[in-house]
Amino acid sequence: MSDTVIKVENLGKKYILTHQRNEPYTVLRDVITEKVKSFGRGVLRTFITDHSPSADSSQEEFWALKDISFEINQGDSVGIIGRNGAGKSTLLKVISRITEPTSGRVSINGRVASLLEVGTGFHPELTGRENIFLNGAILGMTRAEIMKKFDEIVAFSEVEKFLDTPVKRYSSGMYVRLAFAVAAHLEPEILIIDEVLAVGDAVFQKKCLGKMGDVAKEGRTVLFVSHNMVAVQGLCKNVIWMDQGQIKEIGPTSTVIGEYLGKNIKATLKRQWDNPKTAPGCDEVRIHHILAHSPSSEPGMALSVNQDIEIEVEFWSLKSKQDLAITLLIRTVEGIVAFTTSTIHNPLLRGRHLDKGLYRSHCRIPANLLNNNIYNISILVVKNQAKVLFMIEEALAFEVLDSLEQRGAYFGKRPGTVAPLLIWEMQHINDNIT
Repeated sequence: MSDTVIKVENLGKKYILTHQRNEPYTVLRDVITEKVKSFGRGVLRTFITDHSPSADSSQEEFWALKDISFEINQGDSVGIIGRNGAGKSTLLKVISRITEPTSGRVSINGRVASLLEVGTGFHPELTGRENIFLNGAILGMTRAEIMKKFDEIVAFSEVEKFLDTPVKRYSSGMYVRLAFAVAAHLEPEILIIDEVLAVGDAVFQKKCLGKMGDVAKEGRTVLFVSHNMVAVQGLCKNVIWMDQGQIKEIGPTSTVIGEYLGKNIKATLKRQWDNPKTAPGCDEVRIHHILAHSPSSEPGMALSVNQDIEIEVEFWSLKSKQDLAITLLIRTVEGIVAFTTSTIHNPLLRGRHLDKGLYRSHCRIPANLLNNNIYNISILVVKNQAKVLFMIEEALAFEVLDSLEQRGAYFGKRPGTVAPLLIWEMQHINDNIT
């Protein structure tokens, strides 16, 4: 008997993208005015839904997945890595039977529990308690089997106080905690987890990774998508690297992750958008540019560990009297958060109201703080010190290198996310060794 529990053969998923031309927007009033002389058939044709592309639009094919083939055996823990848009989440949706493939096939041998995105799998009008039983029933479990696991699920999720509250009133963190607890404890043969765990706090993420490790040790199969390379290395024996909808490589975790990081370490020290109508952002704020540099850095070159690093963000405030804050999230290339910083931390900037115009904010990362590594910066713009208007993931990347002159005989990367040059002292107390 074969140990294969997931078999993917020549899988493809195609979407049809419709691009609307930049024609003036037509409102209902304009349609009625245009058609008033031929009210009957003309007006009816205006309101009949037509699924074919209009003369004012064009279409193109987009293959989110193309020619994907692999097999996963029972008890395997497999990570799926790749940049945003590589097709990872689409692949999991097809395997989980949420999305139909365009070509190829997926064969599954066993019960599948999936946690792919916040909002998937639970009925919003039902309570947490009711959703636990609903999910168990979907997995084919009896009420008695669900009851055996019920207390474990509630304890793990830490939502006991809200168990009889409709889940539509849960925060995203509460939702994910309960959804993961249900998926992991109702004994599926195959557990599929997407990056959704990033919604939870660090303590809960660690708890989830531990539980996923326990599931794998019990001989069940785990598929795990994550940008956190450390988490993938700790959990998975093998990795599938996806790029532009295709498999780039499959193999041992350390080997594939090493090659993946090596290919994706190109530093981008400046990104700029010149049109305030199309630049990243929203109706209130749009980003003009983000820049990382040090006093002696050259364009495209690595920054030195022993020099200050300036991070500069220019943005357009598109409305008057806005309380805006620029927040930066700095991660290592492995996906570990090094630190966050925000204009809110400066009392002189906190609560300041901005009028319309172009603004520049900048911060300084002190020398001898960051370790040898590649770092990426994500930008969050926060309004009224509470509401996140938008986030630009991995807006910029920069490399920090140590120098022989600064470290002396100790040259190279030290363990840890940061490598501060701390002040040490040593004193001779006495000559007595007895």
